[in-house]
Amino acid sequence: MGTAVTPAAQAGRWEPALMRRRLSGTLFYGACLAAIALLLLTLILLLWDVLSQGLPWLDTGFLTGGPSRKTEIAGIFPALIGSLEMSVLVGIMAFPTGVAAAIYLTEYAGASRLTSMLRTNISNLSGVPSVIYGILGLALFVRIAGFGFTVISGALTVTLLILPVVIIASIEAIKAVPDAQREGAYALGASRWQMVRQAVLPAAAPGIMTGIILAMARAIGETAPLILVGAFTFVTFVPQPFSGGYTVLPIQVYDWATRPQADFHGLAAAAIIVILVLMLILNALALFVRARLSRHIQW
Repeated sequence: MGTAVTPAAQAGRWEPALMRRRLSGTLFYGACLAAIALLLLTLILLLWDVLSQGLPWLDTGFLTGGPSRKTEIAGIFPALIGSLEMSVLVGIMAFPTGVAAAIYLTEYAGASRLTSMLRTNISNLSGVPSVIYGILGLALFVRIAGFGFTVISGALTVTLLILPVVIIASIEAIKAVPDAQREGAYALGASRWQMVRQAVLPAAAPGIMTGIILAMARAIGETAPLILVGAFTFVTFVPQPFSGGYTVLPIQVYDWATRPQADFHGLAAAAIIVILVLMLILNALALFVRARLSRHIQW
């Protein structure tokens, strides 16, 4: 009779293939950690460079003043108001439209060739360069619709830009809701719309908020499409939604950063700090809403 091999003997046996797999796994894990460390180090260096240059210029006069060729009196107030107006208009137009489209494609359209084609096209649109949307906005909103070079034209262009992101994130969040939520609502006699409104949307709200955060982050930082639809680099007045002439913070940063004087680079860094603060406030607000919604969800 053969000698039985105990588990201890198997554990102590030298297996070259197993050791190679373990070694390759360890090397890959180390490479991933090194890549993350390199990215974090790069981010820290960039933040340090921006903070060191921008904090000396960041004061009340910088926030309340307008752009000027004199760096000591230059400010970002028109660009800040333009960015806030743009963000509000984009939020009003993009988020209800995107969530409604996601609800239709997920809960009403059903599985069909047309639905599959729509989802594929929406996914492809999320990867289209932003300058293409700027060309579309120039032709559609500035010239055909006749809105001119105004904030509303820029907001509509950015809305088209971020709509695919909102729709895709909302679709994935709605799909993640268990079917038991839907079946339970139907068992209680709810209609389809009641099921969507009272069972699906509350459960999908945290995921939808995540998509909104990503979309607004992209909307606030966009520059290329807005240049094509009339955003100026030098605006000394507060922009109005339906009147000509406006600018936003990224374009103001671009204008200052391209000038050769070092003081303008400091102003650009200070404006970048303001953009980062706006992003942090927006993300904190969205995370707060997400946490409040998640607290009331029972799977």
